Amino acid sequence: MNHIVLIGFMGCGKTSVGKRLAKRLDLTFVDTDEMIEQKMGMSVSDIFAGFGETYFRQLETEAIKELSETSSPCVISVGGGLPVQSQNKPYLRNMGKVIFLTATVDVLAERLETDTSRPMLQGGDLRKKIISLMEEREEAYREAADLEVDTSRQSFGKIIEKIVENLD
Repeated sequence: MNHIVLIGFMGCGKTSVGKRLAKRLDLTFVDTDEMIEQKMGMSVSDIFAGFGETYFRQLETEAIKELSETSSPCVISVGGGLPVQSQNKPYLRNMGKVIFLTATVDVLAERLETDTSRPMLQGGDLRKKIISLMEEREEAYREAADLEVDTSRQSFGKIIEKIVENLD
């Protein structure tokens, strides 16, 4: 079995689904944002504020490259912007099964409305920011994905089952 990589917009459930999927398959769960936070000793928000988005995207590329060289299969949750960066596409393609987790704008807004740790969503109308970022990213997500799973109103059990049923 190769890696299982979860991609999608922030708030779609990559971390929550990823942890449960890893447990179900008895695999290690890795979150690229957490990898970066540990390496830098600061939160993603602080990295954005102190170093900027470009620097953070470089750190994401380093993280996905490192994970692509790991032979032990694991479930990997990547940041919402990682699949959009062209330099990351070859890593995603060669890592294993890529699962695009989706959710409606209403569900994402509901999940993200009290989350202040998302630098890309700070300031302004949350729904408009979600729609704008989704429009920018959706094509890249679909191009990278082997499977698309809507997490909007499904239980974790059903989401996990759909993913497991579609693993090679």
